[in-house]
Amino acid sequence: MKVIAGLGNPGKDYARTRHNVGFMVIDKLIEKLSASPYKIKFQAFISETTIGGEKVLLVKPQTYMNNSGNSLREILDFYKIPSEDLIVIYDDIDIGFSTIRIRKKGSAGSHNGMKSIIYQIQSDTFPRIRIGVGQKHPQQDLANFVLSNFSKEEFEEIDLAVDQAAKAAIAIVEDGLDQAMNKYNIKK
Repeated sequence: MKVIAGLGNPGKDYARTRHNVGFMVIDKLIEKLSASPYKIKFQAFISETTIGGEKVLLVKPQTYMNNSGNSLREILDFYKIPSEDLIVIYDDIDIGFSTIRIRKKGSAGSHNGMKSIIYQIQSDTFPRIRIGVGQKHPQQDLANFVLSNFSKEEFEEIDLAVDQAAKAAIAIVEDGLDQAMNKYNIKK
């Protein structure tokens, strides 16, 4: 079993913010894969599906970004899933806008949701898909920036990136991490 988790904040106020692209990808996956309706379990919205014959949980933690690890730790512990079978999708301010980057493992950088996950599951050895959401202006507060909505023009471009990230997550499960990285880690 694999877990694909998209990071974000619960509630309508955050739905179209930069910090919620992970949630957007999970919604796109549910649409693409005709997954089951959400259930509320483990402090998260969870949907079940199969990809390439493998059972997959699609997860949107409802703990707010900074506590995302609480929900994911509960899921991994309950199902006895190793960290390598967790795929996390989240926003990144350090890569080009609407760029997709897949990594095998690594640090959290400045991302508090990732810091929470790494702390809670005591591992950074899980694949992640980062989506570039733009860079803040030097005088702008980071929290205000990531909680800001995309402009109409940006949203059209980010919607394409969300679709690519969903395809990348499917490719990781179906074809393996290395093949997915070769296909989707393309310089813009």
